[in-house]
Formats: sequence, structure tokens, C-alpha cells
Amino acid sequence: MPDREIIVPEAMRALVERAGYAPAVKVGQLLFCAGQVGRTQELEVIHDPEAQFTACWENLRQVLAAGGCTFEDVVEMTTYHVAMSQHMDVFREVKNRVFPRGACAWTCIGVSELAHPGLLVEIKCVAVQRAV
Repeated sequence: MPDREIIVPEAMRALVERAGYAPAVKVGQLLFCAGQVGRTQELEVIHDPEAQFTACWENLRQVLAAGGCTFEDVVEMTTYHVAMSQHMDVFREVKNRVFPRGACAWTCIGVSELAHPGLLVEIKCVAVQRAV
């Protein structure tokens, strides 16, 4: 089995210390990203849906970058949504601004709640690092 490398972006060290999880694990060229949410660096939930979704994508971008990947390297993505029908239009607008359209397999799941009150979406993905 290839070596496993735990990926922790500098901006997420406090979260890792508090929650005890790995933002991503790299195995060979595969990067498995844990679900990312829309919080500030101080771990505060962002209450405006559009701003929360934008922060969520930015947090995912940071995890991917720390693992040597970009949004273009994502091959599979799962999004978990609270009140999906209420917020999906805004989520798609933000997604279409920052993430390549139609570039990966995407599963979208409605859930009753996430880890903290006020969180509306969580995004996890798998990326394949391109050969250098």
C-alpha cells in the first residue's frame, strides 16, 4: 500500500487540534478530502447563505492546494445540504462561479443537520494529483 500523508492547511491547524480530524489524506496521487463547511478561521459559522457557501468552497480550495491539487483535479464530489430546496439556487450560483462545471461526478444529498447549528452545506471530494 502506498504511503499515507495527512494534509493540514496552516489555516486549519486550530480546527484539527480541536476536532481531531484530518482535512485530507493523500495516498499516492489520490487526495481524499474530508467535508468542508462555511466557517471563519476563528471557527465561527457564517450565517449568510451565499457568504457561507463561498467560504465553504474557499476552505475546500485550501485543503486541495495543501495536497497539491486544484478544483480541476476533483473527480468525485458529495455535497450535503440542510434545507436543500431553500438554498440550492444560491449554492449553484456560487458553485458555478468557483468550480469547473460538469468536470466531476457529483452526488447531492439533503440532510436534517450538520455538525454545528447554522451550517447549511458540507462538501467532500476526491481529487487525483496530476503527474508533475
